[in-house]
Amino acid sequence: MQSIKFCSYSLILFLFLTSCESDKEAIKNETYPLELPSHFGKQYTLPDHNPTTTVGVELGRMLFYDTQLSRDKSTSCATCHQQKLAFTDGKALAEGIHGRVGTFSSMSIQNAPWQAKFFWDGRANSLEQQALEPIENPLEMDMTLPEVIERLTSDDRYPKLFKIVFGSEEITEERIGMSIAQFERTLISSNSKYDQYLKGSYTPTEEELLGIQLFFTHPEPSQNLRGGNCGDCHLNILTSGDGKGFRGFHNNGLDNDEELKDGLMTVSGSIYDKGKFKAPTLRNIAVTAPYMHDGRFSTLEEVIEHYDEHIEMSATLDPLIREASNEPIFPGDPIVLHLTEKEKKAILSFLKMLTDETFLNDPKFSNPFTDE
Repeated sequence: MQSIKFCSYSLILFLFLTSCESDKEAIKNETYPLELPSHFGKQYTLPDHNPTTTVGVELGRMLFYDTQLSRDKSTSCATCHQQKLAFTDGKALAEGIHGRVGTFSSMSIQNAPWQAKFFWDGRANSLEQQALEPIENPLEMDMTLPEVIERLTSDDRYPKLFKIVFGSEEITEERIGMSIAQFERTLISSNSKYDQYLKGSYTPTEEELLGIQLFFTHPEPSQNLRGGNCGDCHLNILTSGDGKGFRGFHNNGLDNDEELKDGLMTVSGSIYDKGKFKAPTLRNIAVTAPYMHDGRFSTLEEVIEHYDEHIEMSATLDPLIREASNEPIFPGDPIVLHLTEKEKKAILSFLKMLTDETFLNDPKFSNPFTDE
């Protein structure tokens, strides 16, 4: 069995068991000090049915890192979502128990309160739903939720914590999902050099400033306006896809019609959504290689080259990409951005500005277990 590395579990349990009834209620309902950066805007979701509490987050953190949730007790949520890699895993495709390879790359779960759809194809409508699906996926953790409940119920730590969080020792599918979702909502990255620049505490280099300008500019050659066209899909300060419905899903020109993967079409059922995938946040992008839904690109340089001159034409290619070029477009021309080497380096410099060392090393997000 794993032992608790930090005292949070023992402390919470001690305080709860030694408190009077009114104090127990206070411990149970204590709101987690969730840091919602004002410059991110207010378009976030904190569901009323699952308030983020201090004890709920701690329970969720334990479940997130607990390998008991997989059939052979080798894999946890954190196996594919590692803090040092901005909660990705460094592999092209996610790898579950027994080396089974999944369909998609592991997507980062940072800044989740500002997102509405989860997974590359958008099949989950909430963090609670997203948290449970990998447990029963045979390519990931290969368990059933009834079996997980049986294991956790037999572990004398969990019924006590579930009672503190939910009022009874009963462990259910819903409560497991709610707890993990509470922890995942705390994974907020907001202290990169870009954030510091926005707050006035960091002065970017000339190259970084050019990168910011290019990233958020749609090119208009008729107006002599040069741009990298990145911000059309990776929006605003969060650098993530539009959070409204499926508007944040795009066909970004990876494949032609013959090779196009289903993507969002598997969820929406519409042929017009074939090849569309969620535009992920680019926060901490420098540590989340490889890139794209299938991990086909090993470096950010390759990603920039793709958008500059390797876009594949297909029926559902995003119009914002189809019409983007820094030179006049004529009928029959290939889709080429025509970025200069200086501009490519500048965009790369901006992407590196999005690394948040505080987030990547924050102990409150780390593994609460250690092997005995």
